[in-house]
Amino acid sequence: MKTVSLASGSKGNAYLVGSGDDWLMIDCGLGCRTLVCRAAQVGVDPARIRAVLFTHDHDDHVGGLATFHRHFPQAELFANDMTAEAIAAATGVARADFMIFTNGQSFTTGPFAVTAFSVPHDVPDPVGYLVTADGFTYFHATDCGTPLDSVGARLGAADAATLESNYDPVLVRGANRPEHVKRRVLGPRGHLANADAAELVRRFASPKLKHLALAHLSGQCNAPHLAEGAMRAALAELGRGDVDLEILAQDAPGRVFSLPVAESH
Repeated sequence: MKTVSLASGSKGNAYLVGSGDDWLMIDCGLGCRTLVCRAAQVGVDPARIRAVLFTHDHDDHVGGLATFHRHFPQAELFANDMTAEAIAAATGVARADFMIFTNGQSFTTGPFAVTAFSVPHDVPDPVGYLVTADGFTYFHATDCGTPLDSVGARLGAADAATLESNYDPVLVRGANRPEHVKRRVLGPRGHLANADAAELVRRFASPKLKHLALAHLSGQCNAPHLAEGAMRAALAELGRGDVDLEILAQDAPGRVFSLPVAESH
């Protein structure tokens, strides 16, 4: 199994999970030209993307879909019923073009087995994902307003994980933003604070976790060193200095991480 981020943040999101030459993508919030360019930078042929999984219908997660779907129609589109309806209305992609799943029920696409789970966010029926391939499990949860035990339980199954670490609450409260926006971010269906992400990992990460990518950092209300510092402290408490920690960026692809991890000699 391989994982890599093409972009992570409020201006566009797209994440890849690979098995052999096959890939699936979680969300499609980048313009198609940028997506193709960044995929090439990490050695991925977009024609090998077997499926796109959608977490929810916000523009930074679906804004590039219409053009991508025209250019790469081989990629199946997966969403739950309410999300598919909302994405179709927002993008013009036909509702009939989506494969519909029910949260909690597993489905397969190519070499990937997928299960969607509910997360708290301010849209109809948002989800995170567990993806299994090659005997490994990948966890994905962004746009998740509350560190629910039900989300943490899925994190406990992961060999590799992408987890939102969106904001520092002091920076949110001091930001030059309308008060209703601050309330939304800080609310139970907004985004996940650095400390909340760290607490989820502290409570639920299992010894099998090898790679952790922190996602969807706010450009105004967070900083990479704050997110990294909170998470490294949590990992240190667990004695897990071996976990490969990555801070994902908006404007550049991340590192391709591969499982199994080669043993050093």
